[in-house]
Amino acid sequence: MKKTFLIVCACLLTMLGGRAESKSAGGGFTRDDYAGIIDISLTPTGQENQIGCFTDQGAWMGFTLPGRDKPAGGFCGPFSINGRWWFAKSALSLMAGGKPLPHERADYVPGKIGLCLKADDGCVEEQLLFVDSRTALLHVTNTGRRQLTFSALEPHRALTVRKEGNHLVLGGLPGETLMLTFPPSAELRVAGNNYTATLPPGLGEADIVVSMLLPGDRQEAQRCYANSLLGNYRACENDNLARWNGYLNKVLRPDMPTDYNRVAVKAVTTLVSNWRCLRGGLLHDGIVPSHAVGYFVGCWAWDCWRFSAAMASFFPELAKDNIRVMFDYQQSDGMVIDCIYVDPRENNARDSKPPLACWAVDRVFEATGDTAFVREMYPKLLHYYRWWYRHRDHNANGICEFGSADGTLEAAAWESGMDNAIRFDGAKMLHNGGAAWSIDQESVDLNAYLAYEYTLLGKFAALLGMAFDEPDLRGKVADYFFDDAEGYFFDRRLADGRFVREPGCEGYLPFWTRIATRAQWLKARRLLEDPRKFATYIPFPTIAADNPKYDANGYWRGPIWLDQTYYAIEAFRNYGEPRKADGYTRRVFDRLQGLSGDAPIYENYDTFTGRPLQASHFSWSAAHLLLLYERYGKK
Repeated sequence: MKKTFLIVCACLLTMLGGRAESKSAGGGFTRDDYAGIIDISLTPTGQENQIGCFTDQGAWMGFTLPGRDKPAGGFCGPFSINGRWWFAKSALSLMAGGKPLPHERADYVPGKIGLCLKADDGCVEEQLLFVDSRTALLHVTNTGRRQLTFSALEPHRALTVRKEGNHLVLGGLPGETLMLTFPPSAELRVAGNNYTATLPPGLGEADIVVSMLLPGDRQEAQRCYANSLLGNYRACENDNLARWNGYLNKVLRPDMPTDYNRVAVKAVTTLVSNWRCLRGGLLHDGIVPSHAVGYFVGCWAWDCWRFSAAMASFFPELAKDNIRVMFDYQQSDGMVIDCIYVDPRENNARDSKPPLACWAVDRVFEATGDTAFVREMYPKLLHYYRWWYRHRDHNANGICEFGSADGTLEAAAWESGMDNAIRFDGAKMLHNGGAAWSIDQESVDLNAYLAYEYTLLGKFAALLGMAFDEPDLRGKVADYFFDDAEGYFFDRRLADGRFVREPGCEGYLPFWTRIATRAQWLKARRLLEDPRKFATYIPFPTIAADNPKYDANGYWRGPIWLDQTYYAIEAFRNYGEPRKADGYTRRVFDRLQGLSGDAPIYENYDTFTGRPLQASHFSWSAAHLLLLYERYGKK
């Protein structure tokens, strides 16, 4: 009977957790060379303290290292990434004389954190890693003779604690339950909303399992699984090391400068830290823009396409699910909605996002050769492509506009992805019929994206042996949006065809998608290489830097967004100037503040200083840093 129960537990746990890939390193790079990759030090002083944390395997919890001179007696947290609360300042704190033990060293390498706590008769070493999407494993090494007693430091006031064998169940918070699993020899006591867990004297090493249970999880199965991990830290650490070294050896290049390799490792770490497992309304695993900012803990369409494009080379299975998670909500008319959350009531279906889904699928295909995935996605991609021409082509001329489903300009601006772009100043909405509205201008970037989607849909159709007979509008797009007088690509007003002459990043797209002619490139290059406009300290801002409306802190009205910088740099490579492309890449890698140090990667950056702006731990920027790294030195 006991054997049967253990088998059932093991089977249940294969369904409980997320992926736990275990791969051989496959090369000479190791994650241990990248200690201190990102500064995640924070001893929270209240529930409002929220920054990026250590999280892995798609988990919905994370930990921070205690801040300098702000001891916590252990790792801080866990922090609930969805609920945005701390279960405690430290759920596993070691105390001495009523005070948390201070630390003399704190380390973060990709996939693992470490801590050295100072005690009177030696030190206590702690290491923590994630085993799967529900489970973290803490390994404790006691070099002294001190008997170790753990408790929660400043537990959440709503927390409840109950003892179940060698497990402590911490509840009272909506939708999430924390479980701490100690060695069976530990003495556990509960007092109010706290506990003490005392390990036997002379115990040199011990494992403690931290589990976060989500709605629908079976607590009995998780208890069984947690017990099976006790005493098995080394095996889990070896799997963790192999998985992370596997990521890095698929990305890093021996011909790259050390600092650039560090940037690539930081980008990989950022993307994996923003991986969230399926939960609630998220029907597949996905990548969120930033786990450090509450409103970014969801999935956005064109964000997901970018993340999958970057992850395809080192984590293709997650890249696939990150595409599926958005198509789970594809509407019957073909629309892919803007963003989705754990709570579907928060989803935004007022608008879509720029079409880059075929690019993401193609990146996965080129990395894996997986024709089954292409076959799965092709009809959905084609349906989405056709949606644009049915719902966003006001005058049926084969040229599309951004728009919305509710008739608001706000949602239409969101659909462009460039929420407050200068080119939309003064734009108005036009009704196309039903729940379809367009801005009164045709956008060059949208139609360049659609031209690229056309190319890739044709590629997929040929691969699958299917007919593809959509009209080819690629040449028309390049001619239609190019202003010969200014030598640049611009949006056009629907009413009279006038160009919206606000030179901006949307003009990079015909060159990235390769639909522009050589003659158009030679004209536009004069603007792109003008240091007053686009060849700035950090190159290729969202609007020409000499525009009177330029705003250094203006979101899409000035700062550097690295996707747009990537498009412009690739334009030089696409039109036969790889050395210039590399030179602009060096400006990015060498000049963005904190990039090769321990600062997180940010949402956008100041054009003239490289100063970080907006949200930290940002997947969007990390994805394009990886793409820039991948392309550096290539023709």
